[in-house]
Amino acid sequence: MSIIVNLDVMMAKRKISLSELSEKVGITNANLSILKTNKAKAIRFSTLNEICKILDCQPGDIIEYIEDDSEI
Repeated sequence: MSIIVNLDVMMAKRKISLSELSEKVGITNANLSILKTNKAKAIRFSTLNEICKILDCQPGDIIEYIEDDSEI
């Protein structure tokens, strides 16, 4: 997939753990881990909003598009 989730990078920059972020966002560690490891198929805007609020960042800091020539 051409969408890359850089949640782990932002978490490291903000020095916040998976469990701390999941508690503040209000989702399970397992679901946040799926997102963090790029295995998620979708994300709710409300979840993205909470993550951005807590990490003090923009959606583009977390989600990135990289062109994948193999999909053409």
